[in-house]
Amino acid sequence: MHEFTGERGPERGPGGWRRGVPWRGGPWRGGPWRGGPWRGGPWRGGPFGPPGGAVPWRSSLAVAVVQMVGTGFAAHRQPDRADLGPGVYALLLAGPALLLLRHRHPRLTVLAVSAVTLGYLAAGGPDGPVFLSVVVACVAAVAAGQRVAAWYAVGALWAGRLLIAHWLYRWLPPPGDGSAGWGQEVAVAAWAAAVLAAAELVRVRREQWARERAERAAAVRRRADEERLRIARELHDVLAHSISVINVQAGVGLALLDQDPEQARTALTTIKAASKEALGEVRQVLDTLRASGAAPRQPAPGLDRLPELTEQAAGAGLTVEVETRGVRAALPPGTDLAAFRIVQEALTNIVRHSGARSARVRLSYAPEELELRVDDDGPAATDVAAGTATGGGNGLVGMRERAAALGGTVDAGPRPDGGFRVHARIPLTVTTAPRDEPAAPDATEETP
Repeated sequence: MHEFTGERGPERGPGGWRRGVPWRGGPWRGGPWRGGPWRGGPWRGGPFGPPGGAVPWRSSLAVAVVQMVGTGFAAHRQPDRADLGPGVYALLLAGPALLLLRHRHPRLTVLAVSAVTLGYLAAGGPDGPVFLSVVVACVAAVAAGQRVAAWYAVGALWAGRLLIAHWLYRWLPPPGDGSAGWGQEVAVAAWAAAVLAAAELVRVRREQWARERAERAAAVRRRADEERLRIARELHDVLAHSISVINVQAGVGLALLDQDPEQARTALTTIKAASKEALGEVRQVLDTLRASGAAPRQPAPGLDRLPELTEQAAGAGLTVEVETRGVRAALPPGTDLAAFRIVQEALTNIVRHSGARSARVRLSYAPEELELRVDDDGPAATDVAAGTATGGGNGLVGMRERAAALGGTVDAGPRPDGGFRVHARIPLTVTTAPRDEPAAPDATEETP
């Protein structure tokens, strides 16, 4: 997004207004405060930065106009200094001209501007806004990290002014000039300290804004990664389960196509139903990508669809027994979805990686926790037992990530008496797990 820096050519905004010009469209439509302090602040662009940016000719021209006009008015009130020769005008314009380099060479600019301003004072120019160039150069240098150069420049300018005002004035124009009062020097010293303090304030604020922008960008990237991981888990769980059922039923259909056409027809019907359900869930996930922030067209699946899940597993040749303990209560949507996906993934793993034809699902409701346990009696499938299965899947990793996102845990592994067990605990009072400690995958898992 374009923000006013004072250094770029005019751009046309909505309605034909010129962006970047504070007196065209109002200060909130392109002026230096465009976007407010939380979008970079007035010194993110503008006359003081960023270093290495475009040539700041607009702000430098504004400084030149202020110095010329202001010095002209000041000269009328100082008759002894009213005769401004070409040399004084040249020195008066040299400071704003040097400001054109302040983004690329801030240290050189602040030293050169201070030297030019000191030359103007030595030439007897009237007191006026000549120090505006010094202020801009000093603030730009400190904001760019050249604080030592800015301090030296301001200190040298103040010391040079002391010499001119209290000693060298005898030999410098205008003739007959007297020594300045020491009370005036206190005001000059306070002015120099105020300039340096303001420059330090600009530097600190710019660093804070830079950190805030970096934190916001990191938060955006983190949310994008989390959303990508969530979608990947959803797609994995939907496709792994449905395709496992389809694969088993396709094998049954092929084996019984000639011997038992009616049983083959049943297998094809199961394939059709499973594929239709998978397409519906995949479409729902993809719709969230096309219309970010829109409400889903269908509710997310939960434990109320557990009978459908067991029916699909039965179609794949797996008998599932469901046991419920405790008083069943309504679960938060995220917890309900995570519990359903964990049971779904556990049953999918049994179908794919176990020779068991039965499984037991136990749901235990407690006031502060939901406990899930899925058991099968084994044995492991022949290819898995022989070590020829392709591992490296994400099934158990996805289970652990779902539980960890809600502050829960998942333990999975062989049972002492044979078979395999998936044991999950999900708190009903959500406490999000630290994001930089993802659940570690089980080295022994075989998942889709």
